Amino acid sequence: MTGPGADGSPALTTWEAPMCTNTSLVSAAAVEEEAQIQRCFAVAFAPDEARVADMRQVTADHMRLWDLPGPLADHAVLAVSELVTNAIEHGTGAVDLRVRCSREDLRIEVTDESPVPAELRSVDDDALSGRGLFLIAVLSQAWGTSNGGRTTWCQFLLPAGRL
Repeated sequence: MTGPGADGSPALTTWEAPMCTNTSLVSAAAVEEEAQIQRCFAVAFAPDEARVADMRQVTADHMRLWDLPGPLADHAVLAVSELVTNAIEHGTGAVDLRVRCSREDLRIEVTDESPVPAELRSVDDDALSGRGLFLIAVLSQAWGTSNGGRTTWCQFLLPAGRL
């Protein structure tokens, strides 16, 4: 995926087929994993609070395009909003959003350039912020960090027989 445009505008990439074309260079497990991916989109953008609403809209549009059920789509949009907000507020550098939908699950990944991993923290009852990862932990099947702390991800199971 390329970075944001020179003006900071998002660079959107969408595809619906596995991206692996040279199977001789990857393991059988990687080929099998790629074969499971049905749909995916990725967006790279400059860290700007205005982009949170843009990423919610792009995600909501893809959830409708992929015909995912309302509650799952709503949870995915909320997760994107929270993860992108965290990357903008606490991360550094450009932000990448990647959403992929396999036969079994929907995975959302947000990457920035900070090596400090996201952490679930307790907040006071009267705090105005700080509950984003808690919401993700409650709504998703799993969440975590990877890529040396630069990527925060969450995963939602799809209803059986979806694709």
